Amino acid sequence: MFKFNSRTQLFWLCQYSGWLVYAILTELMIKLPGDEPWQIHLPHLLMDTLFGFVLTVLLRELFHFLQHTPTRINIAAHIGCIIIACLIWTKFKWFTLLWLYDNPSQSMTWFDFGTWNLASLTMLSTWSGFYYAIKAYLKGVEEQRKAAEAINLANESQLKMLRYQLNPHFMFNSINAICTLILQKDNLHAVSMLEKLCNLLRHSLYTDPLAKVTVKEEVRILSTYCDLEKCRFKEKLNVDIVTEHETEYCLVPSLILQPLVENSIKHGMGLEQDTYDIQVSFKLANDKLIITVADTGTGFEHNPEQSDFGIGLKNCENRLNLIYPQDYQFKLENSAQGGALITIIIPSQTEESQS
Repeated sequence: MFKFNSRTQLFWLCQYSGWLVYAILTELMIKLPGDEPWQIHLPHLLMDTLFGFVLTVLLRELFHFLQHTPTRINIAAHIGCIIIACLIWTKFKWFTLLWLYDNPSQSMTWFDFGTWNLASLTMLSTWSGFYYAIKAYLKGVEEQRKAAEAINLANESQLKMLRYQLNPHFMFNSINAICTLILQKDNLHAVSMLEKLCNLLRHSLYTDPLAKVTVKEEVRILSTYCDLEKCRFKEKLNVDIVTEHETEYCLVPSLILQPLVENSIKHGMGLEQDTYDIQVSFKLANDKLIITVADTGTGFEHNPEQSDFGIGLKNCENRLNLIYPQDYQFKLENSAQGGALITIIIPSQTEESQS
């Protein structure tokens, strides 16, 4: 596939190719069937083609000059330029032919004038039509590219906003918990929580919000977050993360599960519960990665899709929609055993398939 660094390169390729095709067709359809000797028609064809080539280059410059003029003037000027160029080209072809025949005094009949001008007008009009058609096509392609870049930049900005919006959410909760432990003089737990929080924030700050990470990496950072929460709730909270070996190197958006687990703890854990269990599982099926987050909490009230459960669930779905448009599922429901069940289904991708 040809790649061009500029429209100018494409113009010259089309210009050379187009006039080469013109010369070949003129030779096969007009010159060879006629009775002109080759000593006449070959030089005439060469001069005819070269003059037409130069003439259209000049037309291009005129068209470029006229592009900022008012529409009515622009159209009239284009028509005038094409007609004048047509007359000049016809005169050139006629006089060079007479010169080759060494008969410069023969005058052009009205029939010759009409047919030759019609041929010149057809060629120049066709060239002008192709010129503007290609120019319009390239402009459309350029506009589509710019629109796609603008949409991509907007999506990237929105993704970054959604990711960074989560950082203070869990950070403030953890800092409050650390303060509580310090006030209770539970220094060992406070130091442990502080270390976990630093690891979590380090990962959050130094991981590209637009990047995808492996399930193995996502599980590692999710485990860090769960350890952080276990420091707050101690034996009451149990988190079980189940992965299949073939899922460990599948790619997922970074920190996509932490807000779901946080949402489960915040909204699902009842004060009267002695224990609260959360299970996160990963499995593959039909080239899809299926992630489930289930808990033993109070579950979703009323219609989960219409409820307001805070920033976590909304940001998660918005990120999935931006990263996998029309190719993901995000389900909220209550499990038969009680508690909430969140299911995410995304395309199965690995680092090898992305490269």
